[in-house]
Amino acid sequence: MTDLTKEKPTKALVKFALPMVLSVAFQQVYNIADKVIAGRYAGEAALAAVSASYPMTMIIMAFALGTNVGCSVVISNMYGAKKYKEVKSTISTSLLLALAAGGVLSVLSLLLCDPVLKLLHTPENIFGDSALYLRIYVYGFVFLYLYNVCTGAFNALGNSKTPLYFLIGSSLANIALDYIFVAFLHWGVAGVAWATFIAQGASSVLSLIALTMELKKLKTTGKTPMFSPYSLKRILMLAVPSILQQSFVSVGGLFIQGLVNGYGSSVIAGYGAAIQLNTFAITVFTTSANAVSNYTAQNMGSGQYKRVREGFRAAVKIDAVIALPFVALYTLCGTFMTSVFMDAPTAAALSTGKTFMLITAPFYFIVMIKLTCDGIMRGASAVKYFMISTFSDLLLRVVLAYLLTPYFGSTGIWMSWPVGWVISMVLAVSFYLKGFWLPKAIREEELKSIRHT
Repeated sequence: MTDLTKEKPTKALVKFALPMVLSVAFQQVYNIADKVIAGRYAGEAALAAVSASYPMTMIIMAFALGTNVGCSVVISNMYGAKKYKEVKSTISTSLLLALAAGGVLSVLSLLLCDPVLKLLHTPENIFGDSALYLRIYVYGFVFLYLYNVCTGAFNALGNSKTPLYFLIGSSLANIALDYIFVAFLHWGVAGVAWATFIAQGASSVLSLIALTMELKKLKTTGKTPMFSPYSLKRILMLAVPSILQQSFVSVGGLFIQGLVNGYGSSVIAGYGAAIQLNTFAITVFTTSANAVSNYTAQNMGSGQYKRVREGFRAAVKIDAVIALPFVALYTLCGTFMTSVFMDAPTAAALSTGKTFMLITAPFYFIVMIKLTCDGIMRGASAVKYFMISTFSDLLLRVVLAYLLTPYFGSTGIWMSWPVGWVISMVLAVSFYLKGFWLPKAIREEELKSIRHT
């Protein structure tokens, strides 16, 4: 466990964020492997089927990620304030929430799989495989929920290495199972889904065992309650806005996917490859921002507001170094990156992937700043401000996509991404500079210093 209130901000963030970034990198590698193996060994239609189900899986994921944010920030704040009994109670409360919510949402998701795919006008030639993939994915939702809560708890305690070890093992197992189920057993899309289910389930159980052992290191006196209404309320106050934010983004993805589906399975496949690569980069930046949230929460808990500003500057520099190779690789090698996902790609699929990356990748330097500001707002429990910046991004992206497609075709959809990122970044930075993350009692006192920064 690591105290993020003592070391120099840059050193503290690098040591803490690097395992988190590596963890999510491995997670994205096996997500990419799902699609690469599907496309190469089961055909372009299989890749399109997995890609068409992607927005629905992101809505499911939104609940797990939102709860991760809520419990992580609350635990970080308590850990920074040395309230160890409350830390244990909040973690057990979070786990109970994950079990209950995961079960209910699994049932709802199973009922909604087919209607949502129909609503998105999923082409008939891939509808059956898309529905099959979604159903198997939903079976493992409780494991996914538990894993994210465990990861949030580990990160809140300053231990970002343990989740990395589990994720490396899970990623390697998923890739191996993908290859066995699809290339050798010829299970097609079902093989991709079952590989994820098994790897995620094993990782979830092992993470839960490791977290239980980790909590024994925190010495407390007296009986610690398994369930805390106060902790649940605090978690939900952060988790619900985060879930709404993530869900609205995912709903926006549904609208975008609906537009893409109108251009046929080749464009869907090319978009599926490009959006997976884009998600890789954005998820890395988001993970770095989550590290900033934990850093902010611990330092806010100990009253060290100056360190939060220092952490912002350090995080932007770190993210710029991370963004550079993504921008270079995606803009210079777009066609090759897209072709990796398919054995015999069509010209339309390759052109779609290349164009998407050429338009969006140069703006990664913009979105990383926006996400860093969001991380500070979440860590300081000022969630409404990062929601405003996110909703503006989403609304503009969806509206512009519908407005531009009549004139530019599918390229008009990709053009909406940078516009939304730029405007939401301006909003997020203004919220940070105006000190909306600070307690009201000291905001005016600190405002002059923040503006100078």
